[in-house]
Amino acid sequence: PIGSDVDLSKVAKLTPGFTGADLANLMNESALLTARRGKKIITQQEVSESMERVIAGPERKGRVLDEQTKHTIAYHESGHALVGHLLPHADPVHKISIISRGRALGYTLSIPKEDKVLNSLGEMRDELAVFMGGRVAEEIFCDDITTGASNDLERATKMARAIVTQYGMSDKLGLMALSTVSNPYLDGSTMMNCADSTSSAADEEIHKLLMDCYEDAKRLLTEHRALLDEIAMYLLTKETITGDEFMTYVNAENKKLTDGSEPAQDEQD
Repeated sequence: PIGSDVDLSKVAKLTPGFTGADLANLMNESALLTARRGKKIITQQEVSESMERVIAGPERKGRVLDEQTKHTIAYHESGHALVGHLLPHADPVHKISIISRGRALGYTLSIPKEDKVLNSLGEMRDELAVFMGGRVAEEIFCDDITTGASNDLERATKMARAIVTQYGMSDKLGLMALSTVSNPYLDGSTMMNCADSTSSAADEEIHKLLMDCYEDAKRLLTEHRALLDEIAMYLLTKETITGDEFMTYVNAENKKLTDGSEPAQDEQD
């Protein structure tokens, strides 16, 4: 049975893009979690936790991390979240956590407000900058960069390659589909349909696009470095913060800027 506190319209808003099978899996996980806790009614807490399990994988409480690793992960995830908030086309931040789930040491859960059928170039560029936010935050606040951005870079490169070679959104190469997706329902691998020289030019365009988005992320986090520091420190203390808690810090900085105070990063400098 589902409890009266479960708001299915809210669940629907938090699960855009879910298929019927995904939703069935979500409710099945909620029922299993309820049974494990010895409860007889599924509450909103079980539904929310199960949604994160379906999206990001099971929580790995047994993984013990040293303080330096936690510090790096906190800045990495806070970098993703803050860049996403500051860009106009990025999805709203729902939760940030440094608790391991699946293969991830931490995660930032950003959920779109509605289902998307088409993606604009502006939306994809902002998403690329969000991917870069974790690495940039490590560069600014940590002693060294780590392998933590490997999946971010893999996803960013795949998206940038699609922008250039599939969607015809490169100023230099123009309206050409240079690659096709083979086995779209299996591995989704792509095959280039152009001369080697054109393929090299495409690689240059992909690299330029990624570096432009990296610079966007670096500019934003440098301008708001004091705010990023506050968010990361709070995340280290609590390990998981909600989108509302994240916005508390963002709104506090906005208030400083509108009431005549000095910008937060100037105070730190």
